[in-house]
Amino acid sequence: MTDSEVIEAPGPAGPLSGTALGPPNSRAPVVLIIPGSGPTDRNGNNPLGVRASSYRLIAEGLAARGIRSVRIDKRGMFGSARAISDANAVTMEDYAADIRSWVATIRERMGAPCVWALGHSEGGLVALVAAQRAPDICGLLLVSTTGRRLGDVLRDQIGANPANAPIREQAEVLITRLEDGQRVAPEDIHPALFPLFRPEVQGFLISAFALDPAKLIAAYTGPALILQGLRDIQVGRIDAERLHQAHPNAKTILLPNANHVLKAVASNDRAANIATYQDPDQPLADGVIEALAAFVRRPQKDG
Repeated sequence: MTDSEVIEAPGPAGPLSGTALGPPNSRAPVVLIIPGSGPTDRNGNNPLGVRASSYRLIAEGLAARGIRSVRIDKRGMFGSARAISDANAVTMEDYAADIRSWVATIRERMGAPCVWALGHSEGGLVALVAAQRAPDICGLLLVSTTGRRLGDVLRDQIGANPANAPIREQAEVLITRLEDGQRVAPEDIHPALFPLFRPEVQGFLISAFALDPAKLIAAYTGPALILQGLRDIQVGRIDAERLHQAHPNAKTILLPNANHVLKAVASNDRAANIATYQDPDQPLADGVIEALAAFVRRPQKDG
């Protein structure tokens, strides 16, 4: 039997909202699922074309194994819309502060002695920042999480698409300026790059580009799982390896057929890979839930 309920945590100007799922057992572990970049909701979907429902599937898979979870909406978005008036007026530290609020609330409401922080994609970076000052985090579950600075990842993502050749040079200029902490005027942004670098999100990008995931995980002393799919076209094996090199005690699991949204992909066909982003009925790739559940439940030693 599993129970599902809406749960709230204190936000800066109003409540943060999430969904708790799992067995009604106060001694069961609790996993906090932290969403990735952009307007991604608690289920792992966003209005930009992602409907994979990966976080809901993770929560359901964990619940079937007796593990509770809380999956959340970011401040200013969806159920957490009242937490802040402008969802773009955020920094990575703001998101990390919200995670610390969630950890305190979960411990109080659900009776957990500590909370596992599962960060997906950019959410993994948020988890790393939060864990620097959150002793009540049991450990980190870093899923499809970059091990390089986000500016470098963005350079690779833009460069990987041949259609971006005409704008690669300007993208490099924009990324470098934001890495230097400088904002860019709207008229200096190519229309094709405007959605990514529009002025409203530059403050957040500056805060994110300043972080080095490898340095953050090197400073973390608790248990960590690095879970990476080898069919991921957004974050790569190099990222998992860099995180592991910085934290050798981390457990690293590479899933050969999992992509960025943790669905199974049988080939290097990019179109087939992206098609899974819009299929909530496709189950998660083999090994995803098993790896997460086993790590949360195992005696914590080294990796």
